[in-house]
Order: sequence, then C-alpha cells, then structure tokens
Amino acid sequence: MLEELKKQVFQIALQADRSGLCKHKSGNFSIKDKSTGYVAVTPSGLDREELTYHDICIVDLDAVVIEAETSVKPTSELLMHLQAYKNRPDILAVVHTHSRFATTFAVLKKEIPAVVYEGATLGGECGIIPVAPYGRPGTYALAASIIEPLKKADAILLESHGVLTVDKNPKEALLKAHYVEEIAEIYYRALLLNGGKEPNVIPPEELKQWQYPPEIKLKG
Repeated sequence: MLEELKKQVFQIALQADRSGLCKHKSGNFSIKDKSTGYVAVTPSGLDREELTYHDICIVDLDAVVIEAETSVKPTSELLMHLQAYKNRPDILAVVHTHSRFATTFAVLKKEIPAVVYEGATLGGECGIIPVAPYGRPGTYALAASIIEPLKKADAILLESHGVLTVDKNPKEALLKAHYVEEIAEIYYRALLLNGGKEPNVIPPEELKQWQYPPEIKLKG
C-alpha cells in the first residue's frame, strides 16, 4: 500500500541520518497521502542502516495502524506528526531531527532569530524559530505543545528535545531541517565570538521585501 510514498519516507530518513541531522534510531519522518489522508511514517526502534521501505508504516489520522508490513510499530512520536497534519492542512510532510546545534538552543529554550536571510523561509513573518514547551516524548502533551508554534513558523524547536519542520513538499521539509541546523550553528558561533552578546538580526520588514530580481530577463 502506498509503495511510492513509503519509498520517499525511507529516502528522507536515510538522507537525514547520513547527513548527521539525527543518528541511528533518533528522529522520525512522515509524509501524508493527499488522496487517502493516510500517513506513511518511520517505525519505532529501528536503526536506519537496517531500515528498508518495507518497514515504513501506514496509519490514519486517528493513529490507527492500517499497514505494518514487517510487524514493526510506528514511531512512538506518531501523535506529534498527526497533530501537525491536523492543525496545518496545508502540509504533507513532517521531519523531526535531533541536530546538535539546534537542539542545544532547544535545551536552553532559546528561540533562534533571523541572523541570516534564510530565516525568512523558516520562521514565518518574524523570521524567528520558536520553541515549543516541553512535552515528554511519545505523549499527547508533546503533540499538543507544537500547535501554537506551528501557527507561527514552519520550523520549530522542541524544548529539551530537537527540531520539527513541515512543508507540503517532503524534500523541502528536509531542507528546512538542514537550514535550521546551519542557522543554529551560525547563531551559536556569533554569540561565542561576540562574548555572549546578541548579534544583529534581520528585521521582519526587511525579510518581507525579498523578490526575484526584476533586472533578470526571463524567457517567455
């Protein structure tokens, strides 16, 4: 069932692992099927170097397992993924990672501001990556914690936990997770070099000004 979608989830999970966004069994990934409303999601407790697309589970939005081909269980953080889809009907992919620099700020419950322009694609109108309050992994409390932050941004930090990014395109959701980690590292280094003082940030009004250069003449 939904074989192509399962293969996409598998590839996203493998890419995230091999690029260092999360390692071994940490993090989880899902894609929602537009026609059925079903969600293809990574399993619980399986090292990604041992993962195959056959291990990807199919569930509905009520957390009912529709298919688990190899008798695995869906990720224990499934409720968080489903909450994202329920509260953001515009999205079709959820990426959850434990990347190190971003998670450091999540531990400190510290938002990441738009210190570089890529923040405009992550932090909504203000360019800020917000922090969801702490919820124990696997609980409804964790799932509920993401509701308000996801109204503000497509990338959020989970207090003392990690990163969550969303998009209608799975590849873009993963790319956003990469951007979060890159911006977090830049922000960390800027604070370090600046003696702990906050660096300059790009104001929201500037972030809203970007447009493709009209001086470039496109064919057609």
